[in-house]
Amino acid sequence: MTTFTELGVVEPIITALAQDGITDAFQIQELCIPQAIDGRDLIGQAKTGTGKTLGFGIPLLQRIPTPHTPEYAALPAARQKAPKALVVVPTRELCVQVAKDLAHAGGNLGVRVLAVYGGRAYEPQVEALTKGVDVIVGTPGRLIDLARQRHLVLSHVQVLVLDEADEMLDMGFLPDVERIVAMLPANRQTMLFSATMPGQIISLARRYMSQPTHIRAVNPDEDSATVDAIEQHVWRVHPLNKVEILARIMQAESHGPSMIFCRTKRRAQAVADDLTERGFAAGAVHGDLGQGAREQALRAFRNGKVDILVATDVAARGIDVEGVTHVINYECPDDEKTYLHRVGRTGRAGASGVAITFVDWEDVPRWQLINKALGLAFHDPIETYHTSEHIYAGLGIPAGTGGKLPRAARTRAGLDAEEVEDLGGREPVRRDGDRGRGHGGRAGSGGSGSSGQRRGHSHHHGQTIPHGPKEAKAGSASAEPADGEAKPRRRRSRTRTRTRSGRPVSDGRGGQGSTPPAGE
Repeated sequence: MTTFTELGVVEPIITALAQDGITDAFQIQELCIPQAIDGRDLIGQAKTGTGKTLGFGIPLLQRIPTPHTPEYAALPAARQKAPKALVVVPTRELCVQVAKDLAHAGGNLGVRVLAVYGGRAYEPQVEALTKGVDVIVGTPGRLIDLARQRHLVLSHVQVLVLDEADEMLDMGFLPDVERIVAMLPANRQTMLFSATMPGQIISLARRYMSQPTHIRAVNPDEDSATVDAIEQHVWRVHPLNKVEILARIMQAESHGPSMIFCRTKRRAQAVADDLTERGFAAGAVHGDLGQGAREQALRAFRNGKVDILVATDVAARGIDVEGVTHVINYECPDDEKTYLHRVGRTGRAGASGVAITFVDWEDVPRWQLINKALGLAFHDPIETYHTSEHIYAGLGIPAGTGGKLPRAARTRAGLDAEEVEDLGGREPVRRDGDRGRGHGGRAGSGGSGSSGQRRGHSHHHGQTIPHGPKEAKAGSASAEPADGEAKPRRRRSRTRTRTRSGRPVSDGRGGQGSTPPAGE
């Protein structure tokens, strides 16, 4: 393998990477780094998990002036504080991961990296921008908000990177990306990286890139779109038997940190809760959780407090945790791209992994299309139950393993051991109107303590805004008011009078109906 020194990488970056145990370049890095350091526009395409982040991150850090370089001192004060590189990503989780990787690689250069994404309060991000930032990694929505408020100045950006561009296309971010690109100077370097390259992304590249070099890090004689080190299994499974099979897979001899992908938010939370009840250390990441709860689960997963992360496709990009041994598609993916990005969470950076896909009976035709598109050998998934012998033999599951984790094996601290960070942002309101329902009251699962909210108040742009009267009535009607609060006024009962042609008439029941006037 080629070393970073041979690729022309400067010593401070090489030293920082060596501290993390990274000394040799992967194929996509070997192909991209020399040309990107020369300032050429690039389109980089490679399989998920092959090191695309450092493929654009190393040249980006080397080309911009940073506080520990002589070029930085020669800049005017305004340009020293302004961002010099911008990385646009589709998801919050990917934003955090890319910012972390760039900060580590550029630590010896004194580079200042800021992750900008929704779900967090504006104030800390604005404060960091005021002090000065070298590299911005952000999601389209928050980038546009900060630029519209004139906190984010993009007129001095020298390097633009669009990471996972196909995902931004699928999520409908392409118009936002075009708005962001319009704010940048025309004289810049642009790099676009993705695992797949749809036609619309190629059109985007032609509009905003200058004579780009298309680099595809794939062996010419390699037909498989997935990493060869991933062992794949596809089973036809009854929905009522999935959790039983799942509980046994999580007790395989080779089992380590594992990720389970579901199609819906409710399903992801239900699976996580079910596994927790069976004794497993599991956390969930999905759109119904506030950003604080999502980051709590990711930190617990990275720190080893939980070894199972149940997620929707929001986590299929951007979660780069070392040593993920198993990826389980709890439900059949929608298409081959989704399958690739889910499965790509394991078998990363040269490691091996296991990918298992559950296919419902009605999803067999959809799976067959995915199987054909990827050239896999699972056209007819084998019918599988928790008693099937092949799951024990194929995955190394001890005979007699049950559907619950034995108490002696429950050694992990669990999700509750990871504190929830107060991000100062607003929690999303659940569809059922109950922030804690179905989550066992766990802190950070959408409850009152998950993201800087207090009961009866909302945080909006740093202000505490009391809720309206509807919120106050949510409690019990017989509850006594707190000390110093006025007691609620009782409604006066109303007496209704029946009328005919505008005149009151008796109700005929001896009630308080009025008697018609004389003469009728």
